[in-house]
Amino acid sequence: MFNKILIANRGEIALRVIRTCKEMGIKTVAVYSTADRDSLHVRFADEAVCIGPPSSKDSYLKISNIIAAAEITNADAIHPGYGFLSENATFSKVCKENGIKFIGASPEMIDSMGDKSSAKQTMRDAGVPTIPGSDGLIESLEHAKELAVEIVYPVILKATAGGGGKGMRVVNSEDEMESAWEMVKREAGAAFGNDGIYMEKFVVEPRHIEIQIAGDQYGKACHLSERDCSIQRRHQKLVEETPSPYMTPELRERMGEAAIKAALAVGYEGVGTVEFLVDKDRNFYFMEMNTRIQVEHTITEEVIDYDLVKEQIKLAAGEPISGRNYYPTMHAIQCRINAEDPYKNFMPSPGKITDYHCPGGHGVRIDAHAYAGYVIPPFYDSMISKLITVAQTREEAIAKMQRALDEYIIEGIKTTIPFHQKLMKDEKFRSGNFTTKFLEDWTM
Repeated sequence: MFNKILIANRGEIALRVIRTCKEMGIKTVAVYSTADRDSLHVRFADEAVCIGPPSSKDSYLKISNIIAAAEITNADAIHPGYGFLSENATFSKVCKENGIKFIGASPEMIDSMGDKSSAKQTMRDAGVPTIPGSDGLIESLEHAKELAVEIVYPVILKATAGGGGKGMRVVNSEDEMESAWEMVKREAGAAFGNDGIYMEKFVVEPRHIEIQIAGDQYGKACHLSERDCSIQRRHQKLVEETPSPYMTPELRERMGEAAIKAALAVGYEGVGTVEFLVDKDRNFYFMEMNTRIQVEHTITEEVIDYDLVKEQIKLAAGEPISGRNYYPTMHAIQCRINAEDPYKNFMPSPGKITDYHCPGGHGVRIDAHAYAGYVIPPFYDSMISKLITVAQTREEAIAKMQRALDEYIIEGIKTTIPFHQKLMKDEKFRSGNFTTKFLEDWTM
């Protein structure tokens, strides 16, 4: 087991990893930018190292600074959290070259799954259902138009190096293809430094359902059931729950088997997620594999009663898994509480939190790094915290979430709490009858 782990991240996920490390008797090192010197992850780690100014490229994305921090503190492993460098093959490679264990996927795994086009081919070869689309990257606008006719509109153009909802456009007809092609090319090049594009059939009225997986160094993998992430705004998840209200026992078995096939196909080591789109006839299609811990890992932990960050660390240290698949025994919901104004098109709302009170009680969990007096910086993701409720049934979990949201006080900035309060009362949401398009016609 590791003696000391450096957490190459910030905010609530850094604090989340620190907590597990402490319970395992592992020393921790926090890294922080000058904008985060007052963050709780800095306070609760055993050691803390400043790695640069506020800009991510000069701090949390600066590989040389993070490796230097690990070396001067004698950390023998690095946990990347999610976002930032968590799926960066170069970072994984540099860690290995410097004798530091990267608690995540190998460079080869990251490369094979990070490139969406090659990942799709890998899954197809492994017998995992994939969305009809291009074989590899599209060479030209003319090529795109020809393929769209074969696949049949609507189609979606996607950046091969994309993620986080960036670098994708739905195209409903040939008249829209040229402008969509140029926009995706431009956005992909600017955001990812790679303007490669591929095309898929656009699945109408889909559910976004992901399967949590774990794999060890000995060729064994298992799944830990599903999460429904269909409540999204511009491809950004806002609410997640498990089990999915759309799931059937038969579909869960088939999707779980497909996720394990996906993990075994790349020799997956660690904790990860296989994401699927599920259509109105409950056909499912591979979308992507995330080779890291997910923001929404919390709800899986609550329904199977197991610490997934602890599992990550154990797998990275070479411990085997049992190979047993896990199924939810409770129902859990997570609301992402962001520093955004839902009444003004979710405009970011950085600034000082003047008053802060967390909800509590049975079945309520808060993963947060905020407090009264804390200043939300304008440089990073706007998430303040994750509010999770768990109960025997979906109805009880929603009722508990309503109560917890009413108790949650964050003043001085705007937050998404009012959005979640309204959503929990929405009859369509409460019935479980929603798709990824749910919020397109929904107003505050």
